Amino acid sequence: MTELRTERATELRTDLGVGIGWRPEIAGAVEALAGVDWVEVVAENVCAGHLPDSLARLRARGVTVVPHGVSLGLGGADRPDAGRLADLAATATALGAPLVSEHIAFVRAGGALTATPALEAGHLLPVPRTWDALDVLCENVRIAQDSLPVPLALENIAALIAWPGEELTEGQFLAELVERTGVRLLIDVANLHTNHVNRGESPSKALSELPVEAIAYVHVAGGLARDGVWHDTHAHPVPEPVLDILSDLASRVSPPGVLLERDDNFPPAEELASELATIRGRLGSVAARTAAGTGEQDVNGRHGAGGAGARVADPALLIGAGARVSGGPMPQCGRTTDAPGAPELPEESQDPGTHTTRPAAGARPLPGGAARERVAVAQAALLSALVAGTPVPEGFDSRRLGVQSRALVGKRTDVIAKIAPELPEILGDGYRPAFRAYARTRPMSGGYRRDALDFVAQLLVAGQPEDPDARRRLTRWWQERAGTRPPGPAGRLVRAARAARTALVRR
Repeated sequence: MTELRTERATELRTDLGVGIGWRPEIAGAVEALAGVDWVEVVAENVCAGHLPDSLARLRARGVTVVPHGVSLGLGGADRPDAGRLADLAATATALGAPLVSEHIAFVRAGGALTATPALEAGHLLPVPRTWDALDVLCENVRIAQDSLPVPLALENIAALIAWPGEELTEGQFLAELVERTGVRLLIDVANLHTNHVNRGESPSKALSELPVEAIAYVHVAGGLARDGVWHDTHAHPVPEPVLDILSDLASRVSPPGVLLERDDNFPPAEELASELATIRGRLGSVAARTAAGTGEQDVNGRHGAGGAGARVADPALLIGAGARVSGGPMPQCGRTTDAPGAPELPEESQDPGTHTTRPAAGARPLPGGAARERVAVAQAALLSALVAGTPVPEGFDSRRLGVQSRALVGKRTDVIAKIAPELPEILGDGYRPAFRAYARTRPMSGGYRRDALDFVAQLLVAGQPEDPDARRRLTRWWQERAGTRPPGPAGRLVRAARAARTALVRR
């Protein structure tokens, strides 16, 4: 099986080189950077029918463009949305992309499966490493693969929190995922560093379990320590520990591609060029040592691979898993609905190497049913605790959940400021405290654009802001985007009267 997997991965390998994440804020700088072999674009930030001129110019120069999705939520309990899959497929086709990538994460929960309000995280959250979650993920991945015109690669995400009662290590979880689905891996070494700091997980151990032949490309990014945890911000320079993990990975396999991510706090073009040069230097140094037949001491003290070439992963092991969301105004594209159905039930067998029951080798996973419902309930409970203030589910670290909850509010505040820059302009210094107060009591349920409209509605209903000119500008902002009469204090009184009348009738 390992030999077949290696042969298949070799046939699918696309040599990308060294690249950088394309973002609207640095489009000109990216075009001017020397030696950029390829770029990655956040798929949800472009429309297939109207690609940005900068991307068109890069493509005309022969620069490969890879779409990177952030909203499928393949690790979620629901099957992937057919409309989102169609959008991603159309973007890949329009860009002439050799592959697409997404994340091993869930981004929404609740709804029909749990008979609870549907909630959006606005962020990539970790899936539990359990057999139930693996079954659901594998089915969702197969649905996505069947809907996409090119190979799919999945990224390991960074996490502030850990699920209680996990049944597999990250390596075992992702090894099974690759084995069952043949999906390729996008390894984010910055996320390995994040999980090392926040969850005590060894980057070296994770890399030793990776099926390196399945790696499609690698992400490199920066972050910072705050509140006692490491935040994968993509807004700071790449630190040495992340570069050390990149060197460790490169000592094991020559990655088909390596990409520098930067999503905010963009530095001058010279700094981006310097970081790209550092990445090339790390890769070149490892390649030179490997060619010379010398070993390397990795970041955790293990003696690295040497000899005539980088080693292939241990045949018994496999793997992968990271994440984020880009800023910038998001375009509005058309959507469709409904996702395909589920596969048939497999037989089960007992894995002699573990204490858990697992599906027979090569079998299709459980198609939903009880497993999907259990995952749905668990994810809804966690997300509700994070964004709606419900009790912390049993077994979770309440302090860490508090850190994650505050981070989600901060992210919502920042993203809304980017997709609706008029709001900070109209509200001035009052924008951030007003939005944070709103976000702490109003979970997001319909995406960021809906969130911006709901925020403005709440302000107008409350008669805010107090400045008449600012309130007029906010009202005009609402009308231009919603196309309806904006809410106000009078509307609130009417709704309250209707609610009171309904309550009296029911008595």
